[in-house]
Amino acid sequence: MKIPSILIIGDDSQAGTYILRIRLKEDTTLQFGRFKKGKPISLPAGDYTYVGSALSKKGATSLARRLVRHATRRGDKPPHAIRETMVKQFLDCGLGPPDPLPKNGKKLFWNIDFLLDLQLTEIVNVIAIRSPTRLEHTIAKLLERDANTQIIEKGLGANDTPHNTHVLRANADETWWLSLADNMQKNFVNRANGVES
Repeated sequence: MKIPSILIIGDDSQAGTYILRIRLKEDTTLQFGRFKKGKPISLPAGDYTYVGSALSKKGATSLARRLVRHATRRGDKPPHAIRETMVKQFLDCGLGPPDPLPKNGKKLFWNIDFLLDLQLTEIVNVIAIRSPTRLEHTIAKLLERDANTQIIEKGLGANDTPHNTHVLRANADETWWLSLADNMQKNFVNRANGVES
């Protein structure tokens, strides 16, 4: 059994928290903008997780627009293969506006943008939790403590959350990804809705 490429949990909020599964096709070294003064960071080929949130009900910081932005590369580089499915699935479930594509192209801003702009990377899976409750810190800590993840550089991807790391290497199989999705469904959506699990 495989996790769906896009798993949307919850059904009414335009805001939310998400986990991206990012596949890096070959070893590379990357500067994540000004992170750690532009320090080059070695990234081995494999899967990575990124935890983020978009807690506005509309505009560029709503969940649909943020995720579609992540699946877009700069200039005339092709988008991530998942973007077309993402736009269709969001439209089908009423997440975001009919056209969630970035209006003026994409500029690299967040740490994760630098990784996602590489044509060596593909977003393989998205777990999106539709909830206005701030869950990013808790989910990131849960992933940091997981035996199947590895911090490549402390603080990476967590500019607005001190002492967290939101970009992690994941040495895990499909079973782990399925259990992660199940854990998000059982624990975090219930908690966001005020239900004890």
